Amino acid sequence: MIEMETRSSSSRQDFGNFSLRELAAPLFRRKRVLIVSFLFIFAAAALLGLLRMHNYESHMAILVSRERLDPLVTTEATNQMGTTPALTDEEVNSEAELLKSRDVLEKVALENGMQNAHGRSFLDFFGPRQTEPDRVARAVRALADKIKVETPAKTNLIEVTYGSSDPALAYGVLNSLGNLYLEKHAAVHRPPGSYQFFSQETQRYKAALEDSEARLRAFGRTQHIADPDDERRDMALQLTGAVGQLHATEQTIAADEQRIRSDQEQMKVTPQRSATKQDTEAANLLLQNLGTSLLAAETKRTQLLLKYDPSYPLVQEAEQEVVQAKAAIAEAEKAPYINEETDRDPTFELLREDQAKSEADLAGQRASLAASRRGIDSMQSQMVKLGSQSLEQADLEREAKANEQNYLLYLSKREQERTSDALDRTRIENVAIAVPPEIPALPAHGPIYILLVALGIAAMFSLPTAYFIDYFDPSFHTPAQVVDVLGIPVVIAVPKRTA
Repeated sequence: MIEMETRSSSSRQDFGNFSLRELAAPLFRRKRVLIVSFLFIFAAAALLGLLRMHNYESHMAILVSRERLDPLVTTEATNQMGTTPALTDEEVNSEAELLKSRDVLEKVALENGMQNAHGRSFLDFFGPRQTEPDRVARAVRALADKIKVETPAKTNLIEVTYGSSDPALAYGVLNSLGNLYLEKHAAVHRPPGSYQFFSQETQRYKAALEDSEARLRAFGRTQHIADPDDERRDMALQLTGAVGQLHATEQTIAADEQRIRSDQEQMKVTPQRSATKQDTEAANLLLQNLGTSLLAAETKRTQLLLKYDPSYPLVQEAEQEVVQAKAAIAEAEKAPYINEETDRDPTFELLREDQAKSEADLAGQRASLAASRRGIDSMQSQMVKLGSQSLEQADLEREAKANEQNYLLYLSKREQERTSDALDRTRIENVAIAVPPEIPALPAHGPIYILLVALGIAAMFSLPTAYFIDYFDPSFHTPAQVVDVLGIPVVIAVPKRTA
């Protein structure tokens, strides 16, 4: 075994240097094995092929096209397109897979009685007795294995082939398969009951639309408002004007308060009254009284001088009164008297009147400010309420619009489905049996074809057999192998000859 593995590794290293002679050498060394295996495999394949030569194949071709597009059910209205898009390979392959669906094959098997065609096999004696569903399942599996479905490249055709020893069965299987496939295609692409579904949805959305419109009308009556957005927009303009007027009133109040303080400060330094007339004259009445007193004093002195001596005390006293009267007259003549007439100062009065007017205006402006603030608060509250009403009305309008769109959509879909149902009653569109099946008159393969296939199978299996046996043979075949494995020089090599 070690020798064989060593030689095998050496041969793998020199594999790239093999010549055609060395490649064919194992076949000549194992020619007996090659010939025996070739003849045995050829005979077995030919015998098996000739025994099954009477196999009849029936063919059918299905054309996949787009004669009419079915409208899709979407959230938007869809119309039939003017130009038909090209058919894709995926769609053709989908139709091919639909042909091999289990329910279709099961119906085909039942229609042709294939569940009872094979009878009972010897395996049935070792297992439980098969029921009708078991036989049907086995027939469907055998049918799926024997049916060939091909989609030629760059075509819209689906080729279906089925072979059987009975020509009538081959034709019946494909004929049933074609009819059932058309029904399956219609059921898949045009599900039944779509018209009733769209009719029910149309009625449902019609009732929903009427309910939405009724609630929208009731909203205007209960809220006593026609369009909250317009009223809110107008009120926003009024609120902007009211805020501007409020600021103007605040500015006016500030100006009036400053004016009042200025008037009060000026009134403090302005006299309340001012002189309007001033006369300057001597004290005439005082001089008259003093003159009378002087005359009385002189008369008294004169009378006393008539009776008494000048040194007499009474005379001296009278003399003193005369002197005092004269001094008083002289003093009165020196001090003049001023007569003035006064009245209310006009500047003070103007300041007082301006202050009174400013205080009155200030009271009015403060009252206006308070009223403006109350009005702004009221308008802001009203705008918040209008915003809520606007959102509520918008929700109602959106709901009504959505119900209207859905109603129109399903109304259109209902008519499209009604038209499609009417078309489907006459024919199935988009797929058609281009080449219907026929009862085959000749077998699928002749004896020459079977012998050629058996010859190819025999060559394909006999050649690897010869190489396999030669590869695992532990003996030496060439002097080079002896030198490589044992390291012994070879003087002469005598080939083995058979007797």
